[in-house]
Amino acid sequence: MSRLFDHGIRTASPEHAEVVRKYELYRTVVEFLAALFFVIGSIFFFYDSLIYAGTWLFLIGSILFAARPTVRLLLELRLANLPVPEEFRPYGAEPAGDKPDA
Repeated sequence: MSRLFDHGIRTASPEHAEVVRKYELYRTVVEFLAALFFVIGSIFFFYDSLIYAGTWLFLIGSILFAARPTVRLLLELRLANLPVPEEFRPYGAEPAGDKPDA
C-alpha cells in the first residue's frame, strides 16, 4: 500500500488517472449540490412560510459539505490500494504482494 495523500501517485498509471478523474467529478457534484442547497435555503429565509424548509436545506447542505472530505479520503484509499507501476516505486522497493521469504 502506498502512502495516503501522495500526489505523485495520481498519475502513476492510466488506471490511477481515471480513478482520480472519477472521484474529482463526484467531489465537484457534492460541492455544487451543497452550494445550491445553501443558496436556495438562504432565499427561503426571506419568506416566513419557507423558513422551516430553508432550515432543512441548510442541514442537507451542511451534510454535503461534510461529505466532501469523505470523498477525498475514499479517493486516497482507492489510490493507495492500486498496484503501483515499477517506475513509481522507490529504488529497491519490492512490488506489492512480493514478500521476501522468511
